[in-house]
Amino acid sequence: MIAEAGLAALWLATAFAIAQLMLGAAAARAGDAAMMLAGVRRIALLQAVFALGAFLILIRLFATSDMSVLLVAQNSHSLKPMLYKIAGAWGNHEGSMLLWVTVLAVAGAGVSLFERRLAAGTLAATLAAQAAIAIGFYAFLAFASNPFARLNPAPADGQGLNPLLQDPGLAFHPPTLYLGYVGLSVAFSFAVAALLMRDVGPAFAKAMRPWVLGAWIFLTIGITAGSYWAYYELGWGGWWFWDPVENASLMPWLAATALLHSVNVLATRDGLRAWTLMLAVVAFSMSMVGTFLVRSGILVSVHAFAVDPTRGSFLLALLGLYIGGALALFGARVGTVTQGATFQLISREAALVLNNLLLSVILGVVLIGTLYPLVAQAMGVQLSIGAPFFEKTAVPIALALVAGTAAGPLLRWRKDSAQALLSRLTIPVAITGVSFALFFALSGGDSPIAVVVLALAFGLAAASVAPLWKRKLRRTPLPIWGMVVAHLGIAVSLAGMAADTLFKQERLAAVAVGDALHVGPFKVLLADVRPTVGPNWSAMEARLRVQRGTSAPFELTPQQRFFSSPPTNTSEAAIVTLWDGQVYTVLGAPDGAGRWQLRLWWKPFVTLIWAGGGLVALGGLIALAGRLRSGWRAAREEAWA
Repeated sequence: MIAEAGLAALWLATAFAIAQLMLGAAAARAGDAAMMLAGVRRIALLQAVFALGAFLILIRLFATSDMSVLLVAQNSHSLKPMLYKIAGAWGNHEGSMLLWVTVLAVAGAGVSLFERRLAAGTLAATLAAQAAIAIGFYAFLAFASNPFARLNPAPADGQGLNPLLQDPGLAFHPPTLYLGYVGLSVAFSFAVAALLMRDVGPAFAKAMRPWVLGAWIFLTIGITAGSYWAYYELGWGGWWFWDPVENASLMPWLAATALLHSVNVLATRDGLRAWTLMLAVVAFSMSMVGTFLVRSGILVSVHAFAVDPTRGSFLLALLGLYIGGALALFGARVGTVTQGATFQLISREAALVLNNLLLSVILGVVLIGTLYPLVAQAMGVQLSIGAPFFEKTAVPIALALVAGTAAGPLLRWRKDSAQALLSRLTIPVAITGVSFALFFALSGGDSPIAVVVLALAFGLAAASVAPLWKRKLRRTPLPIWGMVVAHLGIAVSLAGMAADTLFKQERLAAVAVGDALHVGPFKVLLADVRPTVGPNWSAMEARLRVQRGTSAPFELTPQQRFFSSPPTNTSEAAIVTLWDGQVYTVLGAPDGAGRWQLRLWWKPFVTLIWAGGGLVALGGLIALAGRLRSGWRAAREEAWA
């Protein structure tokens, strides 16, 4: 009966979401919303309790391998390691949607518990908007994607999880992305409430800002982790493939980055009011577009879940309802949004507007490049848009964005002068010029764009720490430290991307046992190929002896694995990380003549890509800690007043 208990909990959560919407809307319209708001808060908490209960029940069904549940039978196996049994609860369409709506409900409960700065009517409208989003997804689960459907008769065992997803990254990557997506739903709800109640100002922005910052942090972590998962698990040796589903996670991050800058200006300087509202709608719109792409069945990808067009139609209807309604509301009410504080053309606010424009253009390029092949396919034309398109269109804009990121923090608020800005940029510009000359000479001019990116990375690194110059570091606010660390992380990631493009070396050959290949400064000897077995797979494993010059050799063991449930062959790369890069090895198929295909890469400083992503997320965490501490301090002082 445990599956039925999960379904009952899901229906109860739906009922509380409907009650939250109705009571929240009534409170927002009431003359004295404060009296009704307490009830809305309690209902939001109850909705979260039952949604979380339903999700925990689903995890238990997977952990105990209850094959009488259709979802478990289709996506699990009794012999799988426990980690993958549990992660399998969200490694499928229905489970991932239940995770989505659970996080959505818990986020609404968080708003009801901790938000005390907004006017009662605006907060009630926010909770009502959050409930309205949840109701759509509850309906989707109930009528199109029931995670607790029974299977009668129950099979002896399950079909297993896609072997490409049987990786620790699965336990980490999707939940972080969902936390980011749902954080943007809270920002969306705040924006809708502010438009409905005509309450757009610093208080609204301060309430929204922690959620935007938290969502941005989780999106950064999720994208970084997903990039590294694809890098080592798929065996292709690349860190970004412009896969449509990768783009589906990148687009909300771009919008959230622009939103984060705008909401900071609104919270501290009372500017960019319309920008903040529009970007809150756009950011969540991109989350919904990503949800539609992954679960509609129109994409074929190792990341995609659904192949049922009925579900896609349901999601498309939700997309039109929520986003179309929000855009209509924005169009109807944006005229009532006052301008806010003004600023001069040369100022930090103006630089942030420029950065927002550039981020929006990149977002538009990625969106068009992702959706256009789908539209063409629907019209009977088969075409593919890959990395060359995105690199030629988005990279030049991104370079301008990097320059703006370097200059923006060095400008003063409200008004500044070009001469003062140039003076502050002297050192970063000089470092950029010297770096360009040096790396152009080292690379032989093979990839001028990559050289420019690498030089800009060094210049951005210098500009990132410039806001700390002449400051007393112990008294520097945490948000300033967060900005410095995050911008420095972007510079580090850019350096890793450019270094991988400029300096990586690759070898592909068929070799017999005892033969050796050279890649970069390394000699790689194929010492042996032998069979081996794992918890739920068998494999042929190569033993490679790798040596750099006269240093001590080390061993790498890439594999060709076979999973019996479901029957699948995978390549498991073997990678060693050194201080200056990675040796990446992949074992291919035998050629029938006693030789094995080997693919080898030497990737200097490639790990900077993910180290930089970690720094970006760390910068966000530092800034969030500073904002939360300031908010708690202000609340405590207000309570004592």
